[in-house]
Amino acid sequence: MPMENYTRTAFTGAGYTRDVFRAGQGPAIIVCHEIPGLHPQVFSFADSLVAAGFTLFLPSLFGTPGKPLSTGYALTQMFVNVCIRREFHALSDGRSSPIVDFLRALARHAHADCGGPGVGALGMCFTGGFALAMMTEPAVIAPVLSQPSLPLGRKAGLDASASEIACAKRRLEAEDLTLLGLRYRGDPLVPDARFARLHAEFGDRFQDITLDPEHARQGTGMTPHSVLTVHLPDSGPGKDAETTTIAFFRKRLQS
Repeated sequence: MPMENYTRTAFTGAGYTRDVFRAGQGPAIIVCHEIPGLHPQVFSFADSLVAAGFTLFLPSLFGTPGKPLSTGYALTQMFVNVCIRREFHALSDGRSSPIVDFLRALARHAHADCGGPGVGALGMCFTGGFALAMMTEPAVIAPVLSQPSLPLGRKAGLDASASEIACAKRRLEAEDLTLLGLRYRGDPLVPDARFARLHAEFGDRFQDITLDPEHARQGTGMTPHSVLTVHLPDSGPGKDAETTTIAFFRKRLQS
């Protein structure tokens, strides 16, 4: 089982209680999973960060932890569960999801518990933009947006408020930080306009890793989307994206 090396505990913050899976030693990284939940490939990616010398915190925000990915499972979570829950704002441009308050509390807890210069935060797909909004928490110093897909239907939209974006801008400059973004070119869930907006907002503080579709793992039956999980290949530029992400965390958290 992909979960067997992780300790599962309940964490409460900002009025929400969620199970959080933890493993590893060293500075903390919070990985927010993609649709449909904490599936095995998310744990596999987390394992690579554990091996690199980090403590991983994986909150279960929706879905069944450890349950394998399938099209039916993903569609059920997306349209029957996640999009109608009050803690998520799937369609709102210029507005973060309420669950981000829980993630900020988790970041404070993780930093106090693990020490180091700060905490890494990585979101994927539905949660891809959460790391940007989390930067209002001073402990978060290494934000990664992997295939950020919200808000749905708003190509240049960001699921962060104007004040959250302004805070991130100030911190990136004042603390000499960067924001890492990853996606596959042509991914309908991550339009060109969204990454153009990130470039416009953050300039050279935004590090853009845009991969061509042929760099994705082949034979998945899905359009290339999940950079660090489902579509992560064993070699080539697609695999290099994982290496770059780990190096990003090492630079910020282990220096």
